[in-house]
Amino acid sequence: MKKVFQYAGADASSSLVVFLVALPLCLGIALGSNAPLFSGIIAGIIGGIVIGLLSGSHLSVSGPAAGLTAIVAAGIGKMPVFEAFLLSVVIAGVFQLLLGFLKAGVLGDYVPTSVIKGMLAAIGVILILKQVPHLIGYDADYEGDETFKQADQHNTFSGLTSALERITPLAVFIGAVAILVQIVWDKVLVKKGRIFQLIPAPLVAVVLGVILSKLGPLAGSGFFLKPTQLVSLPEAGNASQFFSFFTFPDMKYLGLPAVWTTGITIAIVASLETLLCIEAADKLDPFHRVTPANRELKAQGVGNLVSGLLGGLPVTSVIVRTSVNINAGARSKMSAVYHGLLLLSCVAFIPGILKMIPLSALAGVLIYTGYKLAKPALFKDLYIKGMDQFVPFVITIIAIIFTDLLIGIVIGIVTGLFFVMRSNFKTAVFVVNDGDKYLFRLRKDISFLNKAYLREKLETVPTNAEVLIDIANADFIDKDVIEVINDFLLHAHLKNIKVDVRRNANQVNHKLINSQPLGINV
Repeated sequence: MKKVFQYAGADASSSLVVFLVALPLCLGIALGSNAPLFSGIIAGIIGGIVIGLLSGSHLSVSGPAAGLTAIVAAGIGKMPVFEAFLLSVVIAGVFQLLLGFLKAGVLGDYVPTSVIKGMLAAIGVILILKQVPHLIGYDADYEGDETFKQADQHNTFSGLTSALERITPLAVFIGAVAILVQIVWDKVLVKKGRIFQLIPAPLVAVVLGVILSKLGPLAGSGFFLKPTQLVSLPEAGNASQFFSFFTFPDMKYLGLPAVWTTGITIAIVASLETLLCIEAADKLDPFHRVTPANRELKAQGVGNLVSGLLGGLPVTSVIVRTSVNINAGARSKMSAVYHGLLLLSCVAFIPGILKMIPLSALAGVLIYTGYKLAKPALFKDLYIKGMDQFVPFVITIIAIIFTDLLIGIVIGIVTGLFFVMRSNFKTAVFVVNDGDKYLFRLRKDISFLNKAYLREKLETVPTNAEVLIDIANADFIDKDVIEVINDFLLHAHLKNIKVDVRRNANQVNHKLINSQPLGINV
């Protein structure tokens, strides 16, 4: 018990920041999914409390994810009632549990580090691009949207242009103050005393935002915020009305094929996003702790099972909340749990206060988080490491910005594989000569991709030369490559080339020709 509360101060402080960010994101994602608004809040609560307690991740935070918005909206559209869709969420949870027991968490280990860093930087860039409209008072696009094509018929870049034509002066001022407070807090005040380390800068920024929104009208009739520029959430008059927001799945739709296909789709996509997020969280963790992936899948499965049973949207580990959590100074998973408890208690008891928070203040918090994820120093670091790291990193960023998280990651992985194959291709066959003496050394794994290069180099060997083909260090040689070597061995005597093949005792299965013409040694 002592260990759980070892970092209570830091975790409580960071949970406040995550709560402030998660609240509008939960509502925005529910809105973008065409689901009841409160279903997003339920998902946030379950993601914080249930998954937070069961997860082996120290810093990741779960909740409704923007990456599932399109799938959820399509799934709800196929269902006769929302209660049928909730069955899909329950099925997704059961399927994720199964994936956890089958140890499918190993899939996350095959994503290159450059791609993971590209994903984090891309999320940072998207946060900045998507939150600028909210910062200046244009809230046509819902909070939490990460897709290039927006629901308001704009895309990420045209949305910026449209927002610049509809600036709200007070929103801009509040957003600028929020960003400035965080910069001064991190760069100056934190070094002045421990009190500034305990109080999270985003909380100060939000409180100042509320105060400024109330004082704004005193400066003139043009300095005010519309209700749409503040946090909006369903409000319960009493406890019974609050619990009426919870909805339960209707089992009579269990035989509907769309319920099952949607559930399995959610499970697969949510599991992939979760594995990617915990990989990213472990990279950001200042203590470099490693999350047990299979346990995480099981925790996510239980979370989706409970969320579906209570009327919530599907949940995943979410990189935006996780990044905010880490940047706010969280030290253990109790921060995620505390943020879930805050969501539950504040929405139940003080919704009126929450509705006073300006979206521009929250935008300032997210933009500063985005900058930390996509710092120029990160680009410089990857560039110094070489093109095989930098190019997959940049392509991942571009792909995620113009598509979505999963498609961008796949493109990044394919790019990374290209550079791996290119590197292997360059180093697999080593050719050197000194006069008429030639050495062909095959190293590591030799695939069919090396066939053309090897054949070309063998054909350039001049008459009366001496050739040593060294395959002793090759772990694998493709049969096509063996055929090229065999062809050369058969015809080398026509050019009076003396050939020696060096191999080890374990390579008898390469089936190089044993009975050779005169002048060839194997």
